[in-house]
Amino acid sequence: MILWNIFEALGTVAFAASGALTGIKRGFDLFGVCVLGLVTAVGGGITRDLLSGNLPPLALKDPHYCLMAVATSVLVFVKPIPVLKMDKTIALMDAVGLGAFSAVGGMLAINMGFQSFFTVTALGVITAAGGGILRDVLSSSTPLIFRREVYAVAALMGSATLLPITRALSAEHAMYACMIITTASRIYCLNKGIHLPSGRPGRRP
Repeated sequence: MILWNIFEALGTVAFAASGALTGIKRGFDLFGVCVLGLVTAVGGGITRDLLSGNLPPLALKDPHYCLMAVATSVLVFVKPIPVLKMDKTIALMDAVGLGAFSAVGGMLAINMGFQSFFTVTALGVITAAGGGILRDVLSSSTPLIFRREVYAVAALMGSATLLPITRALSAEHAMYACMIITTASRIYCLNKGIHLPSGRPGRRP
């Protein structure tokens, strides 16, 4: 599916850029920046494939996406952006990658024969959020999904539309809807400062 390949490439570049920028922000060297970009780009997909039994993982069968992630990381390292714009750029790239990989992960599950709403949605969220979790852990940051951010929830809202829309319309419509809902909700919540409720120390005995 051409659209699937486009979304996969888009997510790979966006997440690689997000990971590389995070590495630069943390003061990593070129190797560290490339590793962080690569892990962010393919980590969620590898986790999805391991859980769904799609072995060996697609990222290891087809090196193009790994090479794309490394090339993106090098470009980001060579042409750094101003520090004041870095956080906004990371957030934007992360939102785009989140939307693209939600669509790719859930649609891959459907193409593999999964027809469970829970399974398709879960694999979409894992594909989308897995790389970001690994990026944050490797860069010594608390993962976004644990910091009141509407992150995994945005991926959940998008991924939840895949199976119903695929059955009602088409796979293409479903992927576009998932991408738009996930990315738009993530960016909207960031711009409006919308967060999930969180626990506070001392609230409970």
